[in-house]
Amino acid sequence: MRICVFTEPHRGADYDDQLRFARLAEAGGFEGFLRADHYRAMSADPGLPGPTDAWLTLAALARETSRIRLGTLVTSATFRLPGPLAVMVAQVDRMSGGRAELGIGAGWYEREHTAYGIPFPAVGERFDRLEEQLAVITGLWRTPVGEGFTHRGDHYRLVDAPALPKPVQVPGPPIIVGGSGPRRTPELAARYADEFNMPFKSVAETARAYRRVAEACERTGRADTGRPPPVLSAGVVVAIGRTDAEARERAAPLHVKSALPPEDPVIGSPARLVDRLGEFAAIGASRIHLRLTDLTDLDHLELLASEVLPQVEDVEPSAPLA
Repeated sequence: MRICVFTEPHRGADYDDQLRFARLAEAGGFEGFLRADHYRAMSADPGLPGPTDAWLTLAALARETSRIRLGTLVTSATFRLPGPLAVMVAQVDRMSGGRAELGIGAGWYEREHTAYGIPFPAVGERFDRLEEQLAVITGLWRTPVGEGFTHRGDHYRLVDAPALPKPVQVPGPPIIVGGSGPRRTPELAARYADEFNMPFKSVAETARAYRRVAEACERTGRADTGRPPPVLSAGVVVAIGRTDAEARERAAPLHVKSALPPEDPVIGSPARLVDRLGEFAAIGASRIHLRLTDLTDLDHLELLASEVLPQVEDVEPSAPLA
């Protein structure tokens, strides 16, 4: 099983905090360092010193790490135009030697849009824009060098784009589509995703989401294109300690009222987390994103690296439930 760390710098972390965390995660053997893409905190705490831009941060980390994969869970399609976003991600891929990953979603947190003057259309239009962005980004990356890319959609129009720079990874950095939406999310994952991620829900809810993606892959004829099905992953909120008291202390921020939807955290010992990861493997998950709340709590990361990673590195996922 492949294990990544997922962070939320909008809760309060500057670049140096993220760099220390990413370097320690790399040294500890985690596969990836992925971060949220948000422009404000979701609780009464302002998250000082304030937000850091996801792709600006990942570009810097690309030059200050050597092995760990770098990406977003997830970039909001409302934040950036698809052409410039394709350039940004390709550049980070080149700067990192081929370690970038693009998690992308429709966007959902209205307050950060209104706070920074970002248009926030209705949910149907946001998904329409996400679908077009996926078409544009993958189209730009896959266009052969020397040829132009044109797209005429309802929301974005590109005319004879040079489709440069090319990322190191071919045909492009892995695209992660995730969420619990029952209709459009599975369809987009079936058509575009290299990985489908179910964020921070129970094993049962995650299994249902995986089935919806499998059904969407059948409807869209993904197998006929020669593409394998998306990698199945899960986000898991963790507050792990050597003692129950230590775990409860780390879990305290999870009980603060915020705009986040209900989650299913793992609070307790390393053994409890190992058991939960085994349950996810049993429904087909091969990659896990562990969400750690405090980027200054390096001991939490070291505990996971020493007590959890060695116990799950050889765990193989079962076939997804039919």
